[in-house]
Amino acid sequence: MVKNKIENLPLEWVRVFEAAGRLGNFTAAAAEIGLTQAAVSQRIRNLEGQIGTDLFTRQPRGVILTVEGEAWLPYVSNALQGLNRSAEDLFGKPLKKVVISAPVSVMQLWIASRIHALSHKTKYQISLRTMNVEGDFSKTKAMIEVRYGTGNWSDLRKSLLFNEVLTPMVAPRLLQAGVNWQELPCIAVSGPRPGWQEWAVQSGQVAPPVPILRLDSFVSAYAAAIAGAGVLLGSVPLCGGALADKSLTLLSPHRLEHGAGYWITSKEGKLPHKQWNDLVECLCTEPRSDL
Repeated sequence: MVKNKIENLPLEWVRVFEAAGRLGNFTAAAAEIGLTQAAVSQRIRNLEGQIGTDLFTRQPRGVILTVEGEAWLPYVSNALQGLNRSAEDLFGKPLKKVVISAPVSVMQLWIASRIHALSHKTKYQISLRTMNVEGDFSKTKAMIEVRYGTGNWSDLRKSLLFNEVLTPMVAPRLLQAGVNWQELPCIAVSGPRPGWQEWAVQSGQVAPPVPILRLDSFVSAYAAAIAGAGVLLGSVPLCGGALADKSLTLLSPHRLEHGAGYWITSKEGKLPHKQWNDLVECLCTEPRSDL
């Protein structure tokens, strides 16, 4: 019997109750919703009759929530807020501009080569902003932020761009006859990725010499490796283009995989559902499996 009472509640009555309970006043609720005070009072009477309990205590100078009304109000408020968010997310008007913030390596070596597919089928502006300090999310106002990690952000909408996979690679011209690549100069990269020592431990290989060149961004190290500066512990997903055109070549079958990767993230409500799905479809493609 209680189930039938709840299922048959008109949404308008519930909305009126939420406004009156939140504002503590039938007149204020009427002004917010666009009804008369008498209409608000009538709808709440109808609601109370349907569920079989008083939600407000009427007093000469206003109303106050009953114990039952006070207990029910937060559930109603959360439900209506969720309904409003989902409606906006699914059916809301698309934003005219979408801002994406990402580390320079991901921006140049992953997003830039894929974003054209999105720009060809959308009518809104796409603004790409380089995140100078990776993980400095408190200062960015981007709708979409690219983050490195395992995806453990419960408060964010997220989708995996790619899992990070690292392995040694070098410009082919450095591989002269009889050269042991582990004796070539090594390039190191500052930042969150594991380095040469981690690769040696996981692969069981002898660690290469101490790197003579350390760069503060992967994209700089990538350019240095292509120029022949040494051996790079390179990201297979990010170096896909250079591996495909033979600017770089792989040196070992051992891959360093550590469960982390790069994700596009957004706070709930920042971006309509359709635009988020467009980005996921465009950017979250699998890296080449033949490299």
